[in-house]
Amino acid sequence: MSRSRLSTSLVIRLWRLAGIAALLVMATAPAAGAYPVDPNWSPPSTVYIPETGQTIDGLFLDLWRSGGGAMSYGNPITPEMTESDGQIVQYYQYARFEYWPEGDENGNYVTLGEVGRELGPPLLVRRFASRGTTAPREELTVARAWQPLSDADATRMTVEQPSYRFVPETGHGVWGGFRAFWEATGEAAYLGNPLSEEYIAEGVSYQVFERGQLRWREGEDIAMTPVGEMLAARYDVARAPQPQGSVPVYDESLFVPPVAIPALDAAPPAPSGGRAVVVSLSQQALWAYEKGVVIRSTYVSTGKEKFRTPAGFYTVNTKVPEQDMAGVIGGESYNVPKVPDVLYFTNRGHAIHGTYWHENFGTPMSHGCINLPMDVADWMYEWAPLGMAVLIVE
Repeated sequence: MSRSRLSTSLVIRLWRLAGIAALLVMATAPAAGAYPVDPNWSPPSTVYIPETGQTIDGLFLDLWRSGGGAMSYGNPITPEMTESDGQIVQYYQYARFEYWPEGDENGNYVTLGEVGRELGPPLLVRRFASRGTTAPREELTVARAWQPLSDADATRMTVEQPSYRFVPETGHGVWGGFRAFWEATGEAAYLGNPLSEEYIAEGVSYQVFERGQLRWREGEDIAMTPVGEMLAARYDVARAPQPQGSVPVYDESLFVPPVAIPALDAAPPAPSGGRAVVVSLSQQALWAYEKGVVIRSTYVSTGKEKFRTPAGFYTVNTKVPEQDMAGVIGGESYNVPKVPDVLYFTNRGHAIHGTYWHENFGTPMSHGCINLPMDVADWMYEWAPLGMAVLIVE
C-alpha cells in the first residue's frame, strides 16, 4: 500500500502528539520570577472523566496529562486495580498504565504497559497442523509478520522500500505512513519498537508495537487500535462506571494556577479623592482607586536597578492607544513595536502600558516604565482619565 502522503488532519494530530518522549513529567510550578501565583493554591490530585465514568489519580494523572491525555492514550475505561504482585494497573482505550512499587529495571515507578506484546504472535501453523488442516493464507500472513527479519531480509526490504527503516532492537521495521506516525510521536518513547511487520487482515493494514497497534484503511487516516479495550475485554476486567462523588470533572483549566494579586487591604492611602493609582517599587505592585476605595490591584514590572522608575507624585498627561517604542537608554537599546494602552505620566518618557513580551510581573524588568499585564492595561486605558493621579512610592 502507499502511505507516503499523510492527510492534513493526521499531520495536525501528529504535531499535537509530538514531544511526548518523556513518559512522566510531573506538573511543575511556574518558573522563578514568573507571574506570581496564589501560594495557597494546589491542583487537584484526582479528576473524573464523564465520558467513561472513571477517575484518574495521582501519578497516573501526571502521566496521562504530560503525555497528551485522551489524544495519546484514550480515556480510562477501568478503575485502578492492584494485582497479585503488588502492581497497580489501570486500562485506557489505547494503553495500560502501571505502577511498580519496586520500580522497573530503569528505576521508573510509573510506566506504560507493553500491551502490544499481549496481542501475541498467533501459533497458527501448530494449531492447524494438530487438526490435520491448513491454516488460512491470511492468518499465516499475520503469524509470519511477527517473525523477526534476518539481516538479509532487512537489507532486501530497505532496497525494495526506500522509506523502510529497520529497528534492530526487535528485528522489525517500519515504513511509509506507519513510520511517519511512529517517528512523529516519539518513536520508542510512545509506541515502543515494532513487534511485527506490517500485515493486512480483512482489508485493513496493521502493525504491532510494544505499547500499541496502528491501523490504516484506504481513504482513512492512520489510527491507534483500542488495544486497552481489547485486553480489558479479554481479561474480563470490570469496566462499570464509578460514582463521581466530589471529584472534579477533568478540565485543563483546573491545573492553571490562579494569579496572585496584591492584597487590597494592604494598599497605601489614596493620593486623591478621584481615580488614582499607587505603585510600590519595593512590592512591584499597583493599586487602583475610585473615590478613595481600592477597586483593583495587580503585580507590575517597574524599571531595573539601572533604570529605576522615579518615585513621586505625577498625573497622566498623554494617552496613546498603541505606539512603537525604540531608543537607547544608559547604553542599552530597545525596540518594541505596537506597545498597547500607553499612559504617559512624565515628560521624560515614563509611562504605564501593556506588556506582551514577558510575564515576569512582580520583578523589575523595564527601562523605567511601569509594565502591566495585558488584561489590566486594556481595562486601565479605558478607565483612567487624563490628569489621573499617579503616586509612586518606594
